[in-house]
Amino acid sequence: VPLVESGGGLVQTGGSLTVSCQGSGGTISNYAVGWFRQAAGKEREFVARIHWNGITRQYAESVKGRFAISRVNAKNTVYLQMNSLKLEDTAVYYCATSSFWDVDGWDGWGQGTQVTVSA
Repeated sequence: VPLVESGGGLVQTGGSLTVSCQGSGGTISNYAVGWFRQAAGKEREFVARIHWNGITRQYAESVKGRFAISRVNAKNTVYLQMNSLKLEDTAVYYCATSSFWDVDGWDGWGQGTQVTVSA
């Protein structure tokens, strides 16, 4: 299912921002959805994911306790709420879907949304 990310922007250190990932042309309710990010000059890294049951979640250690992933199936959307943002959170944030939970297999990558954290 093609995905569209939105909600990125410029925010100061310590601030909050919520980015959204919406399915385009199909439902994402039956998929796990993951958020990833890629900073300039670095490889893409995992940030968070949410199971299709809407309950099971997993976070990278670097964002645990600061970020929260959630989904609203009625809106065909997954959100990533980011709090206590740090300079190192600056990156392009991407979402993707997966039919699997125990193995990697991400698909439907969106175009990304830029999040910039300033001092």
